[in-house]
Amino acid sequence: MKTTTLLKSAGLLGLATTSSLAMAHVGADGGSHHGFVDGFMHPMTGLDHLAAMLAVGVWSAATTRRFWIAPLAFALTLFAGALLAQGGIAFPAIEPMIAASMLVVGLLLGARARLPEAAGALLVGGFALFHGAAHGQELTGLTALLGMVAGTALLHIAGLGLGRALVRHSVWWTRAAGAAVTLLGLNMAWGLLAG
Repeated sequence: MKTTTLLKSAGLLGLATTSSLAMAHVGADGGSHHGFVDGFMHPMTGLDHLAAMLAVGVWSAATTRRFWIAPLAFALTLFAGALLAQGGIAFPAIEPMIAASMLVVGLLLGARARLPEAAGALLVGGFALFHGAAHGQELTGLTALLGMVAGTALLHIAGLGLGRALVRHSVWWTRAAGAAVTLLGLNMAWGLLAG
């Protein structure tokens, strides 16, 4: 077995053992994060949000011409979901939907599936409502939510850049990234079922 194949396999296996790191929200500190900086950092503190937001950017860069549409839809509906959650709207199955978002986006990326841009935006936007609801339960105030949207935008931009770089090198790299996100989603789903 080649060294690079062994390293890639070890990395994917390592990601599969991180379910406790994946769930980054709705804990004892729910609603205690205030301010722009808390909001900005919040999407980066949980592996589930981080992976999903980067994956949306990578998938968009790898499969669409107007690569900005799905990330923009994600950021806007994330904000809407957070506002709804802070307004008292209860979302059912937040954690399972976040796990599903990682599975679906990971599979789309791994397969390099090309969807019509509107369908892709609708799909990731639907999942983003649940990511936003999770954030909305933990953040307090509009300033924190604006920080959250800015942090999300930064992660999408990083994903777009990463996607462009991966596409230039090899199709395999985008497939590997999709497999890693899918494994994280499966691991999170397993953690939810086992817990």
